[in-house]
Amino acid sequence: MNTLRQAVKEYIDLRRSLGFKLREAGNALPDFVAFMERHRAPYVTQALALAWAQQPSDVRPAQWAQRLSYVRQFARHRSATDLRTEIPAPGLLPFQPKRARPYLYSTSEICALLQAALQMPYRYERGALLPWTYHCLFGLLSVSGMRLGEARNLELQDVDLTAGILTVRGAKLGKTRLVPLHASTCEVLANYIAKRQRHWAGRPVSSYLFVSSWGNRLDSGQIHRAFYALSRQIGLRGESDRHGPRLHDMRHVFATNTLVRWYRSDQDPERRLPILSAYLGHVHVEDTQWYLSASPELMREAMRRLEQRWEDVQ
Repeated sequence: MNTLRQAVKEYIDLRRSLGFKLREAGNALPDFVAFMERHRAPYVTQALALAWAQQPSDVRPAQWAQRLSYVRQFARHRSATDLRTEIPAPGLLPFQPKRARPYLYSTSEICALLQAALQMPYRYERGALLPWTYHCLFGLLSVSGMRLGEARNLELQDVDLTAGILTVRGAKLGKTRLVPLHASTCEVLANYIAKRQRHWAGRPVSSYLFVSSWGNRLDSGQIHRAFYALSRQIGLRGESDRHGPRLHDMRHVFATNTLVRWYRSDQDPERRLPILSAYLGHVHVEDTQWYLSASPELMREAMRRLEQRWEDVQ
């Protein structure tokens, strides 16, 4: 029988081969194995799993629950080959995660953000493309519902402006999907790509669509810093605010606006939800259903339809 350390490695390799990234779990489980080795425990026990999960003692209970869930999933896998394995009970360290309350951008706020991006200052000539880069990136997020990581990973070969299609590679579970674009979005992208080619003519640059002033893929931290600065500039955030509207909220606004349009065109949003789910790259339709309950405008449209049905019955 292989050791716990070997079993964890095989488990992580297996899950990643199936498309799971396991960033946090991939770091946490080897630490759990080291903890078990210090206690000379050859198999998973509920008591030791609980003791490890509640480290360190000064973090939020949500982190304890998350750590225990990593062990629970591994223990289920391990129990098939080591019958001594104890799977931590589901009721241990209960925690109900709270979704971040999304900010529903107005059209005018998104326009102000995009306009402010075009006015971004830059210190050196090599940064002259950055205002257009952020203008195009933030605009694409607002009209496509893409995740920031998906937009960052786009390469020039993934952009087919003739067909009006983006190819999103390596999304959740390693899946690839196609994202159709409106003609107006294709026009903006074509304009940006032409500027990109002129700016980097004769100089080395990566194949990523959105690049930094050094010609490599934009860094996620760099993108967020630019977004926070622009948000403060146009009044979406106060100068000292630590929290506020997020880039990810643009994805929520896209989904909400799509559902509102379906309501107003007398279509059935719940029946069409799998279409939106596939478009957004959600693993489960339930992840998309959450958008049905988070917008006052959606609630008004739902009530309008319900009232109309009542009138038709009477």
